[in-house]
Amino acid sequence: MDLIARLRAGLPEEAILTDPDITGSYANDMASFCEAGTPAVVVLPRTVEQVQHIMRTASELRVPVVPQGARTGLSGAANASDGCLVLSLVKMDRIIEINPVDRIAVVEPGVINAVLSRAVNEHGLYYPPDPSSWEQCSIGGNIGTASGGLCCVKYGVTAEYVLGLDVVLADGRLLTTGRRTAKGVAGYDLTRLFVGSEGSLGIVVRAVLALKPEPPQQLALAAEFPSTAAACAAVCEIMARGHAPSLLELMDRTSIRAVNAMAQMGLPDSTEALLLAAFDTPEPAADLAAVGALCTAAGATEVVPAETAAESDLLLQARRLALTALEQVKSATMIDDVCVPRSRLAEMLDGTAAIAEKYGLTIGVCAHAGDGNTHPTVCFDAADPDESRRARESFDDIMALGLRLGGTITGEHGVGVLKKEWLARELGPVGMELQRGIKDVFDPLGILNPGKLF
Repeated sequence: MDLIARLRAGLPEEAILTDPDITGSYANDMASFCEAGTPAVVVLPRTVEQVQHIMRTASELRVPVVPQGARTGLSGAANASDGCLVLSLVKMDRIIEINPVDRIAVVEPGVINAVLSRAVNEHGLYYPPDPSSWEQCSIGGNIGTASGGLCCVKYGVTAEYVLGLDVVLADGRLLTTGRRTAKGVAGYDLTRLFVGSEGSLGIVVRAVLALKPEPPQQLALAAEFPSTAAACAAVCEIMARGHAPSLLELMDRTSIRAVNAMAQMGLPDSTEALLLAAFDTPEPAADLAAVGALCTAAGATEVVPAETAAESDLLLQARRLALTALEQVKSATMIDDVCVPRSRLAEMLDGTAAIAEKYGLTIGVCAHAGDGNTHPTVCFDAADPDESRRARESFDDIMALGLRLGGTITGEHGVGVLKKEWLARELGPVGMELQRGIKDVFDPLGILNPGKLF
């Protein structure tokens, strides 16, 4: 019996897509320079039992399986391989439970981040992880790539909110990890192992997520600096003095000018770096005043604090527009995701500027400055082979720079296809041996998202 016939034995007809014109649309996520193959079939299960049937079938027939969420990823982790079975989890989109007493939500992987956030807000609760694609990205994808977001400086990344998981293993067995309780240390932490595993160890079909009380409305300030070094010095002072901003973002000159060109924001051309800080504390105005003073002492030429939520939104608009503005500079972009210690942030930005000059490219940098997580965006003409080559080489140089500064090749986007050759450089031979050993335990046949990570 062939693959499609076996799948039909446990799935409704509408859950199986075989038309090449349709299946081809599931071939890749949003990453550049990542190979993608042609899937043999796309399946869209709605239940855990259907996922188990799919995995049992794939295991018995030795068919590679590529799990997918909303495909907003930027590393090629959701890209199809030739002849694979694409397992799209977008139809498993139920919020099963919101529990204000235990402060948890139980959800299926296809739930959109923004949908969950708004649902828990109705209970006076807050789900902090907020990737920039939060209106489109799914919780399953967030878990698979260990996503971050703008609020990570205070609230942390997705991994810190995943308490427990239901996971369908490669052979179709159902594994439950973790807990619903506030504390729990029984056995190895398999839950954390699955977070960030990019679908290479199992298929997440349900998640228990921690929630927090909804914080007060945040207020923001914008500070303009004559150099990236001055802006990064302000970041270091803000963190060293014990402040806990809910947002601390930085834009370099290239990003600022791109936003100005697109939206006429009116930021001075002399501004070399823009620092945005926000607080959701009971007295945010006092916190902004203290941080504003630190910015001025570090050399800020202008500090503008907001007095209302509406003013805060206006101040933050430039940061929200940055990627869209950079995408208009050239026909294509590559978004890097290098994280360095906060104390090395200035070196990272200055080094990236030098790389842009070396390759004759426009590279704009936005950073979650409070985390040291930088997003250099390489702008290039995809139709120009030489410029495309220079873009890829500059991308690699940026990752090498991050490692030299004691950082990591990815802070929140994942490894996927795009960075797998760099994973070995970061982890070293012993680390890679153990990682591959873990993969073999969970996926002895090697059918789960092959060609990703390693």
